[in-house]
Amino acid sequence: MNTDYIIVNDYCQKCHIDPEFILMLDEGGLITVNQIDNESCLPISQLKEVEQYTRMYYDLSINMEGIDAIHHLLGRIEGMQKEIARLRNRLSFYEDEWDY
Repeated sequence: MNTDYIIVNDYCQKCHIDPEFILMLDEGGLITVNQIDNESCLPISQLKEVEQYTRMYYDLSINMEGIDAIHHLLGRIEGMQKEIARLRNRLSFYEDEWDY
């Protein structure tokens, strides 16, 4: 099996979560679950997001719609932070020109 993936059932058993939760995340478009050798597999690159969603769902009792809304808002915040950094770099460039 490819080492870039983890089997959903194994992950869920170790983390004590319901495999249906992972499938709900997949159906909601928050993560991508792939079928490899007739096993549902999760890309390792998505583990951070799955852990965040798991904490929201199980620890904070946030439903799937709430998780989706939070995901959307966090994406917008990240985009704004990148834009702010880009604008700061441009401003810094022009401020440096005036220092001469």
